[in-house]
Amino acid sequence: MKISLSIISPVLLTSSTAAFSISSTRTKACFISSPVPSSPTVLYGTPGMDLSGNSWKPDSEKMGSTDTGDFFPEDYDPNAQPGFMDGMMGSQQMLSGGNRSGPQLPGMENLGADAVMMGGIEENSEIPAGMEFIPSSVPDGSYEFQVAASSTGGQIEIEIKPFCMGFEDYYAAFTKESHPSLNVSPCAGRMDRRGGESTFLTISCTPNGQAGTLTGDLVVNLPEDMSKLTYKVSVTSF
Repeated sequence: MKISLSIISPVLLTSSTAAFSISSTRTKACFISSPVPSSPTVLYGTPGMDLSGNSWKPDSEKMGSTDTGDFFPEDYDPNAQPGFMDGMMGSQQMLSGGNRSGPQLPGMENLGADAVMMGGIEENSEIPAGMEFIPSSVPDGSYEFQVAASSTGGQIEIEIKPFCMGFEDYYAAFTKESHPSLNVSPCAGRMDRRGGESTFLTISCTPNGQAGTLTGDLVVNLPEDMSKLTYKVSVTSF
């Protein structure tokens, strides 16, 4: 005799229902399909549907922001704005009374008038002891001119354009191997920074009756910049 028992779970009421069949010989599971309920269809324009939309409008009835940021004070008045010319001459305009050429703090009009300068950067006028003037293997330029051997001598002026990033002290002299009749002045000074005014040196020659070609090497040392300039000088004495 064969006994069969089917158990259908009441929870599994979806698109398919699980069923279990138990017999004396074996247990087997099967699925029983059930119809899926469909949602009702609503047609556009169904009688009784509210198609008016949202009728809310801001108080101003204008398009714009209806939120006020937290950075506005409670007594904020958008019409109380600064004037167009307010602050146009700078924040110190009200302190100077409209006169921007004077001091900005009242009572300090004569500040610095009786000041005494103490210290400061002094410009050297002499060549430091022990400084050597050694020419470079490749000169930065050359100069030639003529003088009469029987005259008191002659001179030329050369221009050196500044090339350093800051103000630099320079020292100029002829090498020991140069002819003793050659001289340069000034021997010391301060060169302007790049783009500033040029430095002018005067090269003079006093032959003292000696004729011929008088040569020498002019060296301009810039110790702070760790650089130097070298010029070949040739003077024809006749």
